Amino acid sequence: MNKNLLPIAKEGVYSIALSAVFVLILLVLDLEFLAFMGILALVFLVFSFRNPERSLPEFSELSVLAVSDGVVNSIDEIDDSEYAYKIEVESNLLDVAILRTPFNATLIEATHSKGTRVSKKSELFSDLNEVLELVFEDSNKNKIKVIHRVKQSFAPLYFDAITLQKISQTSRYGVMISGVTTYYFPDNFRANVNVGKEIKASESLMGYFS
Repeated sequence: MNKNLLPIAKEGVYSIALSAVFVLILLVLDLEFLAFMGILALVFLVFSFRNPERSLPEFSELSVLAVSDGVVNSIDEIDDSEYAYKIEVESNLLDVAILRTPFNATLIEATHSKGTRVSKKSELFSDLNEVLELVFEDSNKNKIKVIHRVKQSFAPLYFDAITLQKISQTSRYGVMISGVTTYYFPDNFRANVNVGKEIKASESLMGYFS
């Protein structure tokens, strides 16, 4: 589990340090324009991997919080033996990339499949892009599935948790810079979001288990 409390996610430290060295080399060589472009890239990397503290909301024990920043794209009822609702949230390069646990739970399943990072508009998006599938379950056997799928991005999806590990609500478990997060909820879940709503990980209430 990622316990990094620094202002920059540890997953981005190597890229940021490498970029900083590259900028210094360009400055030493007096390549001002390239150095300027390198500084812009460095600032963008720092921004993309920012790791802000989030205020802990005071919701009930059965609350489910957002796991990622983004905008709610759709809310659908589905015909499935385990899940009754599907909510899709899309994040972009300007959103905070840190992924956080939705409620006090045990991570009972985790499947991380490497892949490409083609555009969401591509017909191959759902089949080829890198994807992380997680299933969380609380002490009352309430269970949700969360699927993270990377869009066009300069970085892979980072995941830092262990199956059967108990995870506290709002704990950091990964990083996804630009992607789609799909939630699958059981029929005893009551949603608290609408299509078009902007949400933030650990601060926005997705809904409650009844």
